[in-house]
Amino acid sequence: MAAETRDSTGTAAGAHWAPGDHILWRYRGNARPRSARRIHICRPVTVVQDTDELLAVWMAPGTDCVKPLLADGTPVHREPLATRYTKPRTTEVTRWFGPGVLKLARPGEPWSVWLFWDLDWRFRNWYVNLEEPLVRWAGGVDSEDHFLDIAVYPDRSWEWKDEDEFAQAQQAGLMTAAQAEDVRAAGRAAVELIESWGAPFTAGWESWRPDPSWTVPALPDDWDRTPARIGA
Repeated sequence: MAAETRDSTGTAAGAHWAPGDHILWRYRGNARPRSARRIHICRPVTVVQDTDELLAVWMAPGTDCVKPLLADGTPVHREPLATRYTKPRTTEVTRWFGPGVLKLARPGEPWSVWLFWDLDWRFRNWYVNLEEPLVRWAGGVDSEDHFLDIAVYPDRSWEWKDEDEFAQAQQAGLMTAAQAEDVRAAGRAAVELIESWGAPFTAGWESWRPDPSWTVPALPDDWDRTPARIGA
């Protein structure tokens, strides 16, 4: 693990992880009030590259992850959209099967870009996940998903994804009109990047392959821990 430094809030910042390090890629829930936004997605990942310009991580097949679940046991995606964001939730640990996912994030950017392949390593697409800029801490990075996404294909075409969920999240009070407009603005900025075919789409990551010596990161028991504060 990289040496830890701390910012004014006491969370780890500024240090770089080494290729092969295991960290956690986490998302807070979108509950209101903000104080209720606890971690509800946690994915152990392996660091591919970590510089001042880019964090790249690999989520391997067979990784045990945490995901949200309705309190009555219903998978979130099977709940009707009208009540998907209003019913009580809990979390469950589930194993990630199928191809792995490469995730790329640049500091301060309100999205990350994910790469997907088929099982035979045929590249499928990029996925721009609109979210809060990642916050680094000693054990990984945290963010909050903003519902709206963009799929980008090898022929450079693209399409909005999950617009229905984005609209329903606003109706359920998970974001204000001003916050929703900020997300739309971030999406438009991402589209400008896509249409100009800038990084990371030109960086050749679709030809990348994981180091065969890497092991699958374990999900720690304290996956939802609060980043340590100064003096803790």
